[in-house]
Amino acid sequence: MSEDSQFRFGAATGVGSMPGGDAREAAKTVTGSFEDFPFLAELPARGPGADMVGRTAGMLVDLYAHLEPSGWRFGDRPGRDTRRARSWLGEDLDALEEFTQGYEGPLKVQAVGPWTLAAALELRNGEAALSDPGACRDLAGSLTEGLRLHLDEMRRRVPGARLVLQLDEPSLTAVLRGQVKTASGYRTHRAVDRQVVEATLRDVVHVHTDGPVVVHSCAPDVPFALLRRTGAAAVSFDFSLLTERDDEAIGEAVEGGTRLFAGVVPGTDGPLSDPAGSVMGVRTLWRRLGLRPELLAEAVTLTPTCGLAGASPDYARRALAQCVRAARSLADNPE
Repeated sequence: MSEDSQFRFGAATGVGSMPGGDAREAAKTVTGSFEDFPFLAELPARGPGADMVGRTAGMLVDLYAHLEPSGWRFGDRPGRDTRRARSWLGEDLDALEEFTQGYEGPLKVQAVGPWTLAAALELRNGEAALSDPGACRDLAGSLTEGLRLHLDEMRRRVPGARLVLQLDEPSLTAVLRGQVKTASGYRTHRAVDRQVVEATLRDVVHVHTDGPVVVHSCAPDVPFALLRRTGAAAVSFDFSLLTERDDEAIGEAVEGGTRLFAGVVPGTDGPLSDPAGSVMGVRTLWRRLGLRPELLAEAVTLTPTCGLAGASPDYARRALAQCVRAARSLADNPE
C-alpha cells in the first residue's frame, strides 16, 4: 500500500540482522539505539533457522522446509528445523515485547520477500522453486498468509506500535535478469517476466493493510520504478551502490511520495566518519536532483548499508548510534 499521509517513519533504523545470539541483548540494543523506530532483530549467528531464509520459511503456512547440505528444501511436514526456526522467532518476540512495554510509534519487522525466497528454497529435485511457476505461486500465497499471522502476533505483543513490514529482496535483480544459478551451477534460471514479478510482489505487499511496506535490497541496480508500482511505501538500499543511472528513478520516487531508506553506515567493522560525512553523499544526490533540501527529513530514513550480522557487537552498537547522529545532522543542516 502507499504510505498513509498520517504515518510518520523514524529518521533512522536498522536493516534487520545483529551479531551474537542473545535475544535480550539485541532487543535492548535496538530499542535503546532507536527510541522512535526500533525493529525486530534477527540473530543468524545462532545457526540454521535463525538465518533470514530459515526464519521466513518457519513462517510459511502449509509449506515446510528442512535443511540439506545444499540449503533449505521443501519437505512434507514440519521437522526439527522448522520447530527451531519458530522457537528462535518466539525468543526474539519475547525479548522485543519486554523492551517495548508502552511503546507507541513505528516498529519494523522483516521477512524475506517472495522472489528471494523462491530463489533460495529448493524443490525436492534440488532445483530452486524459482524454476517452477506453480511453486512460486504456492510459495507467495503461503508467505502472504504467514505474514498476516506474524503481523497479528506483533500487534498482540506491542499493541501501541504502528507496524512497518520490510520485505528483504536481495535476489530480486538477479531474478529479473536471469542470473540465479541452477543446482549444477553451470546454467542460470530463465528470467521471470517483470509483470509476473510485479504482480506477485503487489499481492504480498498488500497483506499489510494498515501500515506501510518497505522493500529492501542491498544489491546493485535496485528496480525502484517496479517497486513503486507494487505499492511499497519505501525502498531500502545500500547508498554506496547507487550510480547516476539511478538518478531519474530516485527523483521520480521521491516526488511520488516514496520514502528512501538510505544505507549510509558500513555494515562491517571499520572506521566511521563524522555524522556529516556519513550523509555527504545524500546531500550531493539531493542537489544533483534539484530537490528541495527541506524535503530530506520527510523523505529519507538512514540505516546501515545492510544487516550487521557480520559486525562485532561493539561496532554494531556504534553503527546504530552513527545512523541516529547522521539523521540528526541531516535534519539540522539539510543544505
